[in-house]
Amino acid sequence: MSNDKTDYLFPQLRELPYFRAFLRAVEASFYQGLPLPQPTLDIGCGDGHFAARTFDRPLDVGLDPWWAPLREARERHGNAYHLLLQADGAAMPFPDAAFASAVSNSVLEHIPHLDAVLAEAARVLKPGAPFYFCVPNHNFLPTLSIGQALDKIGLRPLGNAYRAFFNRISRHHHCDDPATWEARLARAGFEIVDWWHYFPPKALHILEWGHYFGLPSLIAKKLTGRWILVPTRWNLGWLEHRLRPLYERPKHPKGVYTFYIARRRG
Repeated sequence: MSNDKTDYLFPQLRELPYFRAFLRAVEASFYQGLPLPQPTLDIGCGDGHFAARTFDRPLDVGLDPWWAPLREARERHGNAYHLLLQADGAAMPFPDAAFASAVSNSVLEHIPHLDAVLAEAARVLKPGAPFYFCVPNHNFLPTLSIGQALDKIGLRPLGNAYRAFFNRISRHHHCDDPATWEARLARAGFEIVDWWHYFPPKALHILEWGHYFGLPSLIAKKLTGRWILVPTRWNLGWLEHRLRPLYERPKHPKGVYTFYIARRRG
């Protein structure tokens, strides 16, 4: 792991749209100091950016069902994994108890067949192996600012329609509370060791509006392959200054995401 005093905010802002960079920087900080015995499996590794900027050693296997992000991981972040593999998380081509730890960062909420993936994750982990993951929780949808504003002026049906729309563009299938996750994990063969909510309402509002204000970054990515065209402090310093207080105090009882430390039962 990296030194727990490492700053993840500005390095992420230099490379990602600000709302995504903000969230990923917070999440990266949580992994520091956590034991991550080898070999390690990353379930839903995507383009490899998060692992490359979070861990101070290559993870052993990055697994994802989609070829395009895996190709980007190989081309841009080839040092993040020893092996990149295209496969569905419900059918991993590994023997039982092949891994000593696993991570899955902001991935499980996007998986329709989640129970099958968790059961398969338990199969390929050794007894006692840690499994770290984070997901949006039950606070996420009720806390969206536009939905709240519509509710306040008596347009709750429109507020609910907006929440459904935002959940759809976020590709969320699961926004659940810890009790739901505890039961789901227990069925698969895991137990929860610890959890905490993070990303308070103000932070979610920044992320929410970033989906709309981030259009120039999307255009830049399509045209140049880079999200940020001018990754300098004179361009991004004001944004870093605005986000830093929330980055440095991310845990919150009404946080809209939850970080879980689970363990494969023996």
